[in-house]
Amino acid sequence: MTPRLVLLCGTSFSGKSTVAQTLAPRLAATIVSLDEINARRGLWGGDGIPAKEWIRTHAEATTETRALLTAGTSVIVDDTSSPRFLRDAWRALAADADADAQFTLLYLDIDHAEIHARRAANQTTGGRQDLTDEVLTQHLADFDPPHPDENPVYLSSVDLASGWAP
Repeated sequence: MTPRLVLLCGTSFSGKSTVAQTLAPRLAATIVSLDEINARRGLWGGDGIPAKEWIRTHAEATTETRALLTAGTSVIVDDTSSPRFLRDAWRALAADADADAQFTLLYLDIDHAEIHARRAANQTTGGRQDLTDEVLTQHLADFDPPHPDENPVYLSSVDLASGWAP
């Protein structure tokens, strides 16, 4: 069976990790989370991470993903996947002869008001580590959503609230 590479794309607090956890058992896929890789490396993105450290984290994620795909295991990459050149690199990895994986770009298109509401709820519950105001503001301003020519599968707040299932 051909492995699949599902690349999640969306801003912080869009629900990527929740979708990954829901989707992984249905696809018999392993989740490769860039946040988890950063945590293993002693980094926390909520305070901002220098670009050179993100490059190292991305390289580790790519190595892990390539090994899993080559072994025939499907992978869900849990990351913001912005800017486009990162999405293009994941697509190229899936198409690589060694990986030979099907590629799906899954974009969680969640409006900023909902992102802020989710963040506020998280600040009350402490469900996950928070971001500084400055990091979140910059992240939302710089986020590069997928373009139509990338053929993303779109999920909105309404889809997720209505119990979307893969």
